[in-house]
Amino acid sequence: MERNTRQRAAIRDAIAQAERPLLPQEVLDAAQQQVPGLGIATVYRNLKALVADGELNPVMLPGENPRFELAGHQHHHHFQCLQCQRVFDVHACPGDLSRLAPPGFSVEAHDLTLYGRCKDCAPPASRRRAPKAAPHKHAHTHD
Repeated sequence: MERNTRQRAAIRDAIAQAERPLLPQEVLDAAQQQVPGLGIATVYRNLKALVADGELNPVMLPGENPRFELAGHQHHHHFQCLQCQRVFDVHACPGDLSRLAPPGFSVEAHDLTLYGRCKDCAPPASRRRAPKAAPHKHAHTHD
């Protein structure tokens, strides 16, 4: 018999609705909308079970805690915002990267992460294109 079905469903729904990989704390915050008493230990326990059941995949980025996304995605990559730290799916791939490997090496898989600013954190287009102010040309010296 499956325990905590309501909690597990809320966790799965939180990840599905986000449409991006979530950290356990982000899962907790979203899942608490359905199950107000949900705790972080229950989230971790259910994330582990959902990964073991093949329903979720962990997303591992260098130097980061694992995030979780629904299983079943086609091959894809990720984008991490340098400002808000959220991670998003990138459904594009540069293709075969074996030409980048040292001679004699065999590439069996690859994972690519893009870094920058997400649409919520990027400066407005008008600010990005504004010319830089000219440096102050009057130097004052005091003796």
